[in-house]
Amino acid sequence: MQAIGKSRASPPSQQQQSNINNNNINSIITTMTNYKTYCKKLIPLLSNSPEQYTAIEMTGTDRPGLFSEISAALVDLHCNIVEVHAWSHNARLACVAYISDQSTDSAIEDPSRLSSIEDHLTTVLRATTNPIGDGTLSYPDVKTSELLGEGNMTSVERRLHQLMLSVRDFEAPSSPKEMKGRKRMVTIESCEQKGYSIVSIECKDRPRLMFDTVCTLTDMEYVIFHASITSHGSYAFQEYFIRHVDGYALDTACEKERVIKCLEAAIERRVCEGVRLELCAENRVGLLSDITRVLRENGLVVVRADVETHGEKAVNAFYVKDVSGNEVDVEYFTNSVKREMGPILTLHVKNDTTRRKTTSPKRSPSLSFGGMLRSRIERLSHGFII
Repeated sequence: MQAIGKSRASPPSQQQQSNINNNNINSIITTMTNYKTYCKKLIPLLSNSPEQYTAIEMTGTDRPGLFSEISAALVDLHCNIVEVHAWSHNARLACVAYISDQSTDSAIEDPSRLSSIEDHLTTVLRATTNPIGDGTLSYPDVKTSELLGEGNMTSVERRLHQLMLSVRDFEAPSSPKEMKGRKRMVTIESCEQKGYSIVSIECKDRPRLMFDTVCTLTDMEYVIFHASITSHGSYAFQEYFIRHVDGYALDTACEKERVIKCLEAAIERRVCEGVRLELCAENRVGLLSDITRVLRENGLVVVRADVETHGEKAVNAFYVKDVSGNEVDVEYFTNSVKREMGPILTLHVKNDTTRRKTTSPKRSPSLSFGGMLRSRIERLSHGFII
C-alpha cells in the first residue's frame, strides 16, 4: 500500500499556518505497521514484559454489556488478560486483546485451543441479532496470533482505526431527522487545474486529531501530496491535497461522500461523551471480568477501554455512559464498586462529558490553503488572456 506520494506542485506558503508536505506527513506514520485485514497479524504489546503472548482481534456489532461478556468468556477459557484496548462507535465494536495461558503465563500455541477460543468468542459476538445502519448485520470476526516484544500506542490505535473501517462504522445508525440537523465537519472540493481533491476539515480540536485523519486517508489508499494544519481557539482546521493511489482525484459524488463519512467517523471514534473511570488494583485472574460485571450491573456501558498490567498491578481506564442515556450517578457507582471490590481497588472518576457545539468559528478566507492555490492559478490563467 502506498501511503504518501511525491509532490507535483507546491502550493504557496503562508504565515500563521502549519504547511506540511509529503515528507512531513511520512514522518508522522513511520512508526506504524502495515497490516493486511484478511490474515492473521502480529500486534505489539504495550506492557513491558519479556514473555510471549497471544493477540486477539475482535470486531462486530456492539451491545450493552458486550465488553463484560468478552472478559468473562476469556476467564472461562482459562486465559489471563494481559492487556486490552477497545473502541465502540456507531453500534460497532473493535477490540485488540493480549492474553496468556493461566497455568504457564505464556503464549497459547496449541492450534486446536486457539480455534476453540476463536469459536467461543465469535459465538459471544454473534449473540447480537438486531440489524444496524442500513438493515444489515456487522458480522463478527475473531482472529488470534502469537506475538513477541513491546510496541507503542501508535500501532494499536492505527489497528483499531483499520478494524473500525472494516466493519463500516461510518454507516451511522442515525435517523434522517438527526442527520438533517447535523453539521458537516468535512467538505471536499476539486482543484481541476492540478488534478487534486482538496479535503477540508473543521472540528473541535483535540489530541491526536491529525493522526486519526491521516491514518484514515492512508488506509483508504489516498495519497497526500500537501497538507495545511492550523487551529483557532478550541477549533482545528485541516486541508489535505489528495489523489487516489491510481493517480486520479475523487471523481464521483458517491466517492466523495464515502470519504467524508469515513473521516467524520475517524474524528468521532475517540470523542467519548461520558465519565472516565480509572481503576488500579493488584492483578489477579478474573479482575477485569469482575470490574466490567459491576459496571454492567450498575447500568453502565463501556464505550472505550484501555487496560494494561504493570508487574503485579492492573491499570484500567474506561469511558462509560448510562445505558438509558441518563447522567451517571458517580457517587452511587463509587460506593457500589467499593462494596463489591473492597479496599484493594483505587478508583478515580473524571467527568469528561463535553457536548460538541453546533456552531464553529468561521475561518478567514486568507487561511485557506486551497483558496490560495486556486486564486494563484486563476491569476496565472488571466495573465495569458490576449
